[in-house]
Amino acid sequence: MYNTLVKPLLFNLDAERAHHLVFDNLRRAARVPGTRALLRALYDYQHPGLEHEVFGLKFPNPVGLAAGFDKNAALTDELATLGFGFVEIGTVTPRPQPGNPTPRLFRLPQDEALVNRMGFNNDGAAVVAARLARRRNRQLIIGGNIGKNKDTPNERAADDYVACFDALAEVVDYFVVNVSSPNTPNLRQLQEKEPLIKLLQQVQERNLSRATPRPLLLKIAPDLTDSQLDDILEIARETKLSGLVATNTTISRAGLSTDTSYVASLGAGGLSGRPLRARATEVIRYLHQKSDGALPIIGSGGIHSAADAQEKLAAGASLIQLYTGFIYEGPSLVKRINQQLVASR
Repeated sequence: MYNTLVKPLLFNLDAERAHHLVFDNLRRAARVPGTRALLRALYDYQHPGLEHEVFGLKFPNPVGLAAGFDKNAALTDELATLGFGFVEIGTVTPRPQPGNPTPRLFRLPQDEALVNRMGFNNDGAAVVAARLARRRNRQLIIGGNIGKNKDTPNERAADDYVACFDALAEVVDYFVVNVSSPNTPNLRQLQEKEPLIKLLQQVQERNLSRATPRPLLLKIAPDLTDSQLDDILEIARETKLSGLVATNTTISRAGLSTDTSYVASLGAGGLSGRPLRARATEVIRYLHQKSDGALPIIGSGGIHSAADAQEKLAAGASLIQLYTGFIYEGPSLVKRINQQLVASR
C-alpha cells in the first residue's frame, strides 16, 4: 500500500512538507483508540534472536531510526509502534535555531536518494529534554545526537556539546557527538585530530563524572580518507568512546543517475540513500578490521533492503540505522529486515 498509494502522494509534495504531513498524520492516528496496537501488528516483529547487547544497552532488535527524522523528539512514542529497536533524536543544539532557509530537502528518485541542508533546525536542548521526560514509552532506547549552534565559533564548540549533554543526560540512553554534518559552516573542521580530541575529552569528562555514565559515540563522515579514519580510531581509544556511527551524509555527487545540471541546481547539502551504500559499508569494514572488532559501530547509509542491512552487519556493524531507505521503502522495511535476519540465522 505504501509504494502504490502513500508514496506517490507524498512524492508529489515538497519533500519537507511531506515530512511534516507524515508526522502530523501519525500523531493524529496514534490518538485513535486501537491504532497503536494495529501499527504494532502491522510493523513490529519480535524474536529473541534479534536481541543485541551493545555498549551496555540491550536492544530488542538491531534496526534503529537515524538522527534527523525526529529532530525534536516529538514522535518517539508513535515511532515505537513501527518496530524500531531504538530511535536517535536530534541533532539537538543548546539553543533553538531555525536551520537553513527553505527549500532545503530534495529528492533524487532516480537514485533513491535525498539531498538535505537542513542546518540543525531544532527546538533546543531544554525543550527536547522536557518532551522526552514526558514520553509514555520508557522501554524504547533513545539516542541523543548533539551538535553546536551555527553562531558558536569552533573554539567554543565544546561548551555547546557539554551544554547539550547536561540537558539530555537524564532522558537519553546514549549520546552521539555530531561533528560530521556538512550543513553547518566549518563544523567538519572539528573532525581534525587536535580539536576533536579536546572536544571529546571535555564531553567525556562531564560524562564520567556522573554516577551512571552514558555510552558516548562519535558520528563520522563518509568522506574521510583512510589516514583520517586511522586518526578517528586513535581518538576513540584515547577518549574512551563507546562506539562510532558510520556514516553521515556525503558531499560527493559521484555516480548519480540524476541529470547533473539538476543536481547542481540544488546547491550544497549532504547526500543520503542508495548512492551512499557502498562507501558507508567500506568505511564500516575498514574501521571494524582496523580495530579488531573492539569498537562497536552503528552502520548507516544506503540501507534500502534486508540485503543492505545484512551487508552492513557482515562488514562489522553491531547495529544499523535507517533514514532515506525508510522514506523510499516505507515502514514495512523495518519488519522485513528483522524477519530476514532471523530467517538467515
